[in-house]
Amino acid sequence: MKNSILTLFAVATLVACNKKETQTTDTSTDSSGTVMTDDTMKTPGDSTMATTNANAATLNDQDKKFADAAAMGGMMEVMLGDLAKTNGSAASVKSLGAMMSKDHGKANDELKAWASSAGYMLPTSLDAEKQKMVDDLKAKKGADFDRMYADAMVTDHQKDIAEFKKQASSGMDASLKGFADKTLPTLEHHLMEAEKVKASMK
Repeated sequence: MKNSILTLFAVATLVACNKKETQTTDTSTDSSGTVMTDDTMKTPGDSTMATTNANAATLNDQDKKFADAAAMGGMMEVMLGDLAKTNGSAASVKSLGAMMSKDHGKANDELKAWASSAGYMLPTSLDAEKQKMVDDLKAKKGADFDRMYADAMVTDHQKDIAEFKKQASSGMDASLKGFADKTLPTLEHHLMEAEKVKASMK
């Protein structure tokens, strides 16, 4: 009887040990040697990052080209507008510069918000052509500055309107198309005002 009890006790102990060994956690070790469970292996931002990258990947060449040009053009307009407020001699030029700086600054913020949601990196500096325009205008003063600034605003906005119309009608990204369509009336108003200022200087 005593032997039977001892045998049953030994069997129970063995079963308990085996059960404990099988209750292990699926783990792995990262490069730093830290043990990670299934739960800790998942990074909370992974799905968001994947979605963002996927959004950027859907942009076609036209969308990217437009976004880059709009970003650089907007930066230049703000720079030149600020310059016109200080270097312009005519009140109309100073007023035009203030409007350009304010409106394009707002459009730039909207474009940056789109880029952030789409996971797209916009340029942060001007290309050589636009930088030359800024540098050339910095060297002008008085009436010479006024004429050059007004002429630049007419030419630049004619080009901008054509690009924004193209994007609004045939761009692939819906949000970027919406931005182009929404901004067009402002650009057309800018062109009209720039043409008035240019005409007044003849």
